[in-house]
Amino acid sequence: MPYRRLPNTDSARIKALRMAVEKAAETDFRELLVSPHLIAEAKTSLIHFERLCSRYQQMYDIQVQANKQFTVKVKNARMYLSHFVQVLYMSIQRTEIKEAHLSLYGLEESNMIVPDLSTNEQLLEWGRKIIEGEDLRVSRGAVPIYNPSIAKVKVMYSLFKEGHQTQKLHQKATARVQDEVAAYREKVDQLILDIWEEVEKDNMDFTTAQRLERNKQYGVVYYYRKGERVE
Repeated sequence: MPYRRLPNTDSARIKALRMAVEKAAETDFRELLVSPHLIAEAKTSLIHFERLCSRYQQMYDIQVQANKQFTVKVKNARMYLSHFVQVLYMSIQRTEIKEAHLSLYGLEESNMIVPDLSTNEQLLEWGRKIIEGEDLRVSRGAVPIYNPSIAKVKVMYSLFKEGHQTQKLHQKATARVQDEVAAYREKVDQLILDIWEEVEKDNMDFTTAQRLERNKQYGVVYYYRKGERVE
């Protein structure tokens, strides 16, 4: 005997509900195998769940597209900050800038090594420190660093920072809808189970093959074990 298994994807859940609703719509009321209140609930839940899933997919697609653009901003910010720090170190080695000025950038213990910029948080932190340090040094009358200039670094850092904030908003919005889908998914699973239970109960007097076929018309899904056949 094959075993029954509830849908394990949202698209499969939607398909199961739709099959039950459509089968009920084309069946005479006296021959309906599912309680009218369950069918009414299935119609409402189907519409709501489809909208939720569609909304989640839209939010997810927006997030993915935004992330592609954000990745470019991250790359540029990391590259310009890294290059700026390297030029700063070379200027110190050429005695054009005093080594004591490294403290303005928070680099006094760096051992002339570019700080770790591998994460967004590190980029935010070091970008702020480097920009503030250069602005402070220049405000004291020192010659600014060029190629890249701090102005160019600021542009790339600002684009990255703005993109980082936007991406966080996208992630929160997507996660919020995902939570709504997950919460409603429990209701959908229980509804599908209730429908399948009623259908199977009403078809108990038929042969195995007939019972399975009639149940499948309402969306019940069966799986066969290896080597198993319908009797």
